[in-house]
Amino acid sequence: MKKFPLTLSALAPVALLAACGGGSEEPAASDTAAPAEATEETATTEPAAATAPAADNTETVDGTILANFTGDAAAGEKIFLQCKSCHVIEPGQNRIGPSLAGIVGRAAGSVEGFSYTEANANSGITWTREKMFQYLEDPMRVIPGTKMAFAGLKDAQDRADVIAYLETAAAQ
Repeated sequence: MKKFPLTLSALAPVALLAACGGGSEEPAASDTAAPAEATEETATTEPAAATAPAADNTETVDGTILANFTGDAAAGEKIFLQCKSCHVIEPGQNRIGPSLAGIVGRAAGSVEGFSYTEANANSGITWTREKMFQYLEDPMRVIPGTKMAFAGLKDAQDRADVIAYLETAAAQ
């Protein structure tokens, strides 16, 4: 196997994914693994389309509910650092992602001047605290087709803390 030297420019996409929690948590497949044999069943079966929970559904994958947590805005501000590469909390300032100022109670896909995917703009979601709790766990599950390349916050307390921070920041 030929080895290539890594350059900083080659590592930039990896750093961006790491900064926003992206990337895979599963180990990479071995180069020596044999390809799977195609059977009649696997050859004709297509993968199931991703089905988003209903706009008013707030069930999480891990079964937690926001009401069982007390959010800590100071802790949430620290966790939000990983979101800052794409989002700000100042109104009217969009980056790669839209401003999150006043997000609680706002309709998804409604920040002026931001170009949303159809999936997000047409999701029918209103960002309640509970819906945000669900979304932050796994954004692509809640809005399949979103361009938000973030794997999510698997820790429920972290999600509650970020929501508390966003609410506190909006009140300032």
